[in-house]
Amino acid sequence: MLHTCVVLATISFALTVSVARVADAQETATPTRWGVRFTSGAFLPTGDARALLRNGEVSGLQISRTLSPALALTGSFGWARSRALGATEAPRLDVFTSDVGLEYRRPARAIAGSVTLAPFAGTGAGMRSYNFRSRTVDATNNLAGYFGAGGEIGMGRFGVRLEARDYIAGFKPLETRGRSVLRNDVMITAALRFDFRNNKR
Repeated sequence: MLHTCVVLATISFALTVSVARVADAQETATPTRWGVRFTSGAFLPTGDARALLRNGEVSGLQISRTLSPALALTGSFGWARSRALGATEAPRLDVFTSDVGLEYRRPARAIAGSVTLAPFAGTGAGMRSYNFRSRTVDATNNLAGYFGAGGEIGMGRFGVRLEARDYIAGFKPLETRGRSVLRNDVMITAALRFDFRNNKR
């Protein structure tokens, strides 16, 4: 099952590289934008993972760069505070996720004056780490991939973004040795956005 994570990571990386090359080769009237977003929301294990991990709060940071009017490259880091339900006394567990992905963005539409709404969808891959907060047990590191969708309400360089990501990640036993298995969870986040525009060609 770990093979599936490897395939997801390979496909996402290949798409990222190929689309980035195409975008660099195209001339558009849209200026390059770097975006920074601070995210906050919920970490929700699903399926078999519900017996292993507790729901928790998640906070994070995203940095994005537009590649074309419809595509953006996004790097994300998230920190979820959970508990290991499968371990003795269900100790506190930090779940760290870092990944890079591509977003397809629909054109923003005005909904009220200068306020716009823009839906988007994306996919990406990266790493997932599980670390006991108060136990001397080595952290476990696993590959992870995601598919996500959401919408962004914007006004100039500022915006509010809502996103749901469905993650498939490897999961190794935290207290005993064993092989990695695939587990599923969902992250639902809201974010404040600020864009840095670069009009130079």
